[in-house]
Amino acid sequence: MVKRLMRTIKRRKGKTEYFYLQHSFRKDGKVVTKELYLGKKIPDNIEEIKAKLMHVPHEALSEKIEEIRNNFQKEWKKVPQSAQEKDLQEIAIAFTYNTNAIEGSTITLEEARLILEDKVAPNKPLKDIRETESHAAAFLQMLKIEEKMSEKLLLNWHEEIFRETKPDIAGRFRNYSVRVGPYVAPDWQNIEKLMKQLVAFINESTLNSVEVAARAHYMFEKVHPFGDGNGRIGRLLMNCVLWKNGYPMLIIEYKRRKSYYIALQRPEEGFVNYFIRRYLSVHKQRLK
Repeated sequence: MVKRLMRTIKRRKGKTEYFYLQHSFRKDGKVVTKELYLGKKIPDNIEEIKAKLMHVPHEALSEKIEEIRNNFQKEWKKVPQSAQEKDLQEIAIAFTYNTNAIEGSTITLEEARLILEDKVAPNKPLKDIRETESHAAAFLQMLKIEEKMSEKLLLNWHEEIFRETKPDIAGRFRNYSVRVGPYVAPDWQNIEKLMKQLVAFINESTLNSVEVAARAHYMFEKVHPFGDGNGRIGRLLMNCVLWKNGYPMLIIEYKRRKSYYIALQRPEEGFVNYFIRRYLSVHKQRLK
């Protein structure tokens, strides 16, 4: 992962002060420092300038991400169709267990396997069992979609997962205000506009797909368009972006949920850095 440090520095020539934005990052084992001249005073939009500079994907990072994709595709093409289906079933079990556990499900990984493979219901709340079944079904459907991202697709996933356990909100954007801890989500009257912007970003962005997945997930969670289930739909969304574009997926593990929560509370660039660092770590075996 390319670690970036950014700070504003001041230089004086005679009696005049000049400001620069200094940007340091590590490349090929060496620290590279670049500067951007700001003027005789710090601009009011300095945070916007920093965000744009951080937004530009580093060349070395993009190369690593592309290498992961290429090597994954080479591996995947060698796997027989029947084995591919088995691998995807295993991913569905692991993803379903972790994403539901993050949201409070009592179903263990072993119980998720029993439910999804052996059709055996453990002695656990019926709601948790139903959401395990429906989430896995939505995940496997997601792997096969060919159309572009849309609000309709997100609503369909929500309907699929929650129609039995939360029928009053399933498949509908919220029409009321919500708060997540100290964070107040956007007014419900703005959701339609914000979701159209999110969908357009996903479908039109020229960034690499790992960065698109990270930003899309962050943006989705900040909009918080549903009354419940936003985390699960948001993690489906990010993996849809990855899989559809030929990249291996990323499972946010239940045991690592604290770092994930902390990252979501940061500004967007902080979450993107967390996401890419995690992605490179999980798929490091696909880097030479």
